[in-house]
Amino acid sequence: MQTQRCDIGLIGLGTMGRSLVLNLTDHNYSVAGFDRDAAQGILLRKEATDRNVMVSASLGEFVNSLKPPRVIILLVPAGKTVDEVINELIPVLTENDLLMDWGNSHFTDTNIRTNQLAKSAIHFMGVGISGGEYGARYGPSIMPGGPKIVYERVASVLEAISAKVKGEPCVKWLGSGSAGHYVKMVHNGIEYGLMQLISESYHLLKVIAGFSNEELQRVFSKWNTGLLESFLIKITADLFSQKDELTDRSLIDLILDRAQQKGTGGWTSEDAINLQVPIPVVDAAVSMRNLSVLKEERELAQMKLKGPAVKIRPEDKELLIILEQGLYFSMICTYAQGFALLRSASKKYKYDLNLSSIASIWRGGCIIRSSLLEEVRSAFSLQRDLPNLLMDQVVSERIMRSQKGVRSVIGLAVENGIPVPALMSSLAYYDSYRSGWLPANLIQAQRDNFGAHTYERTDRKGVFHTQWNQS
Repeated sequence: MQTQRCDIGLIGLGTMGRSLVLNLTDHNYSVAGFDRDAAQGILLRKEATDRNVMVSASLGEFVNSLKPPRVIILLVPAGKTVDEVINELIPVLTENDLLMDWGNSHFTDTNIRTNQLAKSAIHFMGVGISGGEYGARYGPSIMPGGPKIVYERVASVLEAISAKVKGEPCVKWLGSGSAGHYVKMVHNGIEYGLMQLISESYHLLKVIAGFSNEELQRVFSKWNTGLLESFLIKITADLFSQKDELTDRSLIDLILDRAQQKGTGGWTSEDAINLQVPIPVVDAAVSMRNLSVLKEERELAQMKLKGPAVKIRPEDKELLIILEQGLYFSMICTYAQGFALLRSASKKYKYDLNLSSIASIWRGGCIIRSSLLEEVRSAFSLQRDLPNLLMDQVVSERIMRSQKGVRSVIGLAVENGIPVPALMSSLAYYDSYRSGWLPANLIQAQRDNFGAHTYERTDRKGVFHTQWNQS
């Protein structure tokens, strides 16, 4: 290893980075690794044993250990750390070297970095990756963006290490510029929504039905064999059977109900607002994580603010049927909102995204993979310009059949004072989207009344303003 140069370099040897190095070497690629924290390099040496891996002590040594033109993966925390590493690399890189940022960087930062590196004739790609530690080790879903001709340099590598579904690699070139990081951002927004929906279902089963953790484990395991089959439903079932090593109690009952976030859900909501695309399930999920952080306030409010007592409990079988339908309905709405945002962003940012391809690579390896994505892939494959997933014939029939369940579940939650904002947002989105008339005419009248903001009419073209009667 000291005399030959490596195929690929990887900076950032934390858990994800080390797992990715081992994945690459499984497919016969030699890898050079570097981390500012020497302890991470020591861990990689221990894990790599006799694999074709070189761990460098300095950035200069790392760069010199790579075959030109160099291919370097960055797996460092998003934000200023990425810029710091790039600025250190620029003086020692040469023309046609390729940097790939595989972190959760904001897509606007990716655009800036692409332009910055282009001045030195260095290529840059923003690459989304999903699947966690296990995915990085054995096959993630990979979302690359950037120049297509540059992607083709590394396509065989990414296809080799990605997850596979029916023999198809869960990686495709998505579009130019920051397309990869944008798609990953929306992936994470959908993930926020799905996790909130599942947690609301858990809340209903735990509080209204009084299910034990063992019963919850059986429910989610059964759900994972049907319409709700997905990675998140599967791991949820597993969580309920996990025992705490310190107390031998169920670990789920010892975890504080204060949810953290790294920002990608909020970024998704923010850009959706900018593009005027409604994604209320994601918005609700972000808000609920923020609300969960107010733990001390919530405990005080529980003593002061009263609501209805939990008293309405349907038969367990009936509850499970309507809740499964309601969760399925809401999962469809969440995917629909995410893909509607991708469609709008594709036009705005000139990504030219293929939504069918995105659904295809999300079927395996990633956190939001589910059996439903096969129908999403098919819908956008049959009609690339489909305005909304809900307009697909197959999907529309499925969601109409399941709407009774979500309406019943929401009613049950309201009667018992159980918060289900994501389920409610799903139904409100569906009912609003299918409404040919909405009361926005009143809003326009109000805006024109107090601010002379004008309005349009139903009976003639043009923009109008009225001198409204003032009392």
